[in-house]
Amino acid sequence: MTNTLQRIVIVGGGAGGLELAARLGHKLGKKGKAEILLIDRSRTHIWKPLLHEVATGSLDSDLDGVVYSVHAVKHGYQFMFGEFCDLSTQAQTITLSECFDHEGKLLLPQREIHYDKLVLAIGGVSNDFNTQGVKDHCHFLDTHKQAQEFHNELLDNFTRMHQSDDNTALKIAIVGAGATGVELSAELYHVAELLKSYGLGKMTKDKLNISLIEAGPRILPALPERLSAAARNELSLLGVEVMENTRINEATAEGFVTSEGVQIKADMMLWAAGVKAPDLLTHIAGIELNRANQILVTPQLQMQGTDNVFVLGDCCGFLQENGQWVPPRAQSAHQMAQLLEYNIPAQLTGKPLKSYHYHNYGSLVNLSRYSTVGSLMGNLSKNSMFIEGKIARLMYISLYRMHQLAIHGYARSFALFIAERLLKAVRPRMKLH
Repeated sequence: MTNTLQRIVIVGGGAGGLELAARLGHKLGKKGKAEILLIDRSRTHIWKPLLHEVATGSLDSDLDGVVYSVHAVKHGYQFMFGEFCDLSTQAQTITLSECFDHEGKLLLPQREIHYDKLVLAIGGVSNDFNTQGVKDHCHFLDTHKQAQEFHNELLDNFTRMHQSDDNTALKIAIVGAGATGVELSAELYHVAELLKSYGLGKMTKDKLNISLIEAGPRILPALPERLSAAARNELSLLGVEVMENTRINEATAEGFVTSEGVQIKADMMLWAAGVKAPDLLTHIAGIELNRANQILVTPQLQMQGTDNVFVLGDCCGFLQENGQWVPPRAQSAHQMAQLLEYNIPAQLTGKPLKSYHYHNYGSLVNLSRYSTVGSLMGNLSKNSMFIEGKIARLMYISLYRMHQLAIHGYARSFALFIAERLLKAVRPRMKLH
């Protein structure tokens, strides 16, 4: 009688999920100690902090994305295309919804997948706070597909303005002045400057009118006030209209309506305010959630009420000893993946599990090619250290390199760096299709 391999299923190939799949693939999958299965509703991975660059065309996801099926072969795990929709902890199964092709024909039926150990890493989405009209009229930047939809409409507007006699500005309104909203605002001005190099010289940055709307008293609330002010000043110099203490009551086809009844007209609207776990979690029996739909977990990152389900990333509700929830950030997901790389094999062999402790290493915000601001905490200084300019830019780039190291290893990451340098010399600086 032969023992069947334990099946470890990871749902979600974001920063934490993909890193964990690669780590467990090398530790268990390649050595025949367990079967590692990664499930995602997309076929490719893009690091979420770079989605604003996909949206503007600064990053070509066809060239810079990670194809899960190819990555799986190299790193000792299996990949399955599908969208998670239900969970039964008693039967130890997850359900994947029906999948349709681009013509609307059934590609794959609803399926049930058995697991011995399950990791839920389904990420987070923008929280529209049930604001009227937002779902109907606004873009979001939660997925690669959404970023591509924004990019397509942006190109259509650039083309329209270049080939028409209309001299009015292209009005883009962004709600939410966290990292995504701030970085997108700056990146839009950068690509507008590039257009003249690609035959769209009539669409200049002077014809770009961006409104960045924040309900709170200042932009970038996660950063110290000094850096928030520096970023605000930089955006104002670019031409961004920064609107703080401005609450949105409604989104219409013409733009946003504030709580004071003021209309902010816009040709394109994007919602980047707040983060919550997907609403589908509220319909699954037996899962305890916090107000942001995040799954409540034990100190070992196990879902409350079961030993065989772990949670990481934006959908993980981890309450710290100081009474604050671990923030939904890439560094949180990375630290959780590192812990589960130990805890899951430890549980398989009967060893005690370790507890999770979040370490805040600071924040960095990149204002395209214009500036970078941030604060570093923890290892480099007992107190926070403020950084700006070229040093901050270099450290921002290093975060992506560290992500590449985590999912590819040193050899392939170095090869990718060389390939990027070579491609940069021959390919356009922005995607125009």
